[in-house]
Amino acid sequence: MAPPFGDFEAVKQDILAILKNKDYDDGSIGPVIVRLAWHASGTYSKEDDTGGSNGAGMRYEEEGGDPANAGLQHARAFLEPIKKKHDWITYADLWTLAGVTAIKAMDGPEIPWKPGRTDFSNTKYVPPRGRLPDAAQGSDHLRHIFYRMGFNDQEIVALSGGHNLGRCHKDRSGFDGPWVVNPTRFSNAFFKLLLSLKWEPRKWDGPFQYSAYAPGMDEDDEPLMMLPTDYALIQDEKFRPWVEKYAADKDLFFADFSKVFAKLIELGVYRDEDGIARCDKRDEKGSYRSAPKKSDTATGPSRI
Repeated sequence: MAPPFGDFEAVKQDILAILKNKDYDDGSIGPVIVRLAWHASGTYSKEDDTGGSNGAGMRYEEEGGDPANAGLQHARAFLEPIKKKHDWITYADLWTLAGVTAIKAMDGPEIPWKPGRTDFSNTKYVPPRGRLPDAAQGSDHLRHIFYRMGFNDQEIVALSGGHNLGRCHKDRSGFDGPWVVNPTRFSNAFFKLLLSLKWEPRKWDGPFQYSAYAPGMDEDDEPLMMLPTDYALIQDEKFRPWVEKYAADKDLFFADFSKVFAKLIELGVYRDEDGIARCDKRDEKGSYRSAPKKSDTATGPSRI
């Protein structure tokens, strides 16, 4: 019996149609959609095989209400009309497909994506809170978080390149501002700016972050920013060489980012021979189960 998949290409086209949005941030919902895919996947722990992109646990307060997920109710709401139109698709597939589609649409690399994730019907497999990065920390924290998922130092730096997109919001994370001059175009500018600009502590009433102006900007422009976890990449002797390589070679960065993001969105996905993921690899054979809409979860102070 063939899996009950519908037309993923039609879903992709509908995602592309909503990405440009003049009323949201810098004119695109793409960056927050990418963040949704990343946060939905980044809860994985290789120690006990829990978390990951399978299940779409963010529909539940237990995961969606994690302070690190503040603001992602906007991303989920943007995708809800597409879920309603294509009600056969699971949220877990929709969120990850939307993420890779948005990256490509913003001039990023093609990222391999496979369908088959199911949606949890209850909170049994929802991972505990606190597994996502705290941007106020340093390199030891980054390794603790990403090693738990199964990533190495090179992959940590490559994934950090996702900060070529989007911005922080004071009313969500407490941090504020974009990392790069054009936050809706995927590039290796994050690494170039991290190395080349003079980053100084921002003097303001928010949490500690770094601030700088790129060439051609003046003091009337919104300054660029880096988080403590970003700056740690050039302070750490093992992270820094990869920052330098990606700053010098856009093609290398794109190739490595494609591989590591594809790995990220497969975390916690255990597929049967037909490609359908089980709720848990210890469960019986999986089924492609699309969940009904869950109400938006509470928000709190995000950590990225």
